[in-house]
Amino acid sequence: MSLIPSFFSGRRNNMFDLWDPFQDFPFTSGALSVPGETASFANTRIDWKETPEAHVFKADLPGVKKEEVKVEVEEGRILQISGDRSVEKEEKNDKWHRVERSSGQFMRRFRLPENVKVDEVKAAMENGVLTVTVPKAEVKKPDVKAIDISG
Repeated sequence: MSLIPSFFSGRRNNMFDLWDPFQDFPFTSGALSVPGETASFANTRIDWKETPEAHVFKADLPGVKKEEVKVEVEEGRILQISGDRSVEKEEKNDKWHRVERSSGQFMRRFRLPENVKVDEVKAAMENGVLTVTVPKAEVKKPDVKAIDISG
């Protein structure tokens, strides 16, 4: 007697494998389920917060070395964070049950506001989290000159 309902027949290897309702849709194309095939993970999650002193970007990049990441500021104040997560080597005797971690190239771009010092951008990588700090330029307050009123 099977513990898996018959509408799963031929699709699952064991009773612990959950049904994926999007499995046969064309937009899934199996890019993340085929071992050895790379897929872009352009949806890399990045937080952007503004403090009184700087704009701070934090990206979760687990398994990516700092040598595999590039942080650039292009003309027009465009911050670009890109890199490449290499595919895990596959042995001939390996049997994959599920591949969900993404691999391949990624790139995110952000238009920075006018009040930033693009020459002083700093980046640091710690425990798989990339932190990019873009200092703000000091907002110069206009000089106000008091005028004496005669009469």
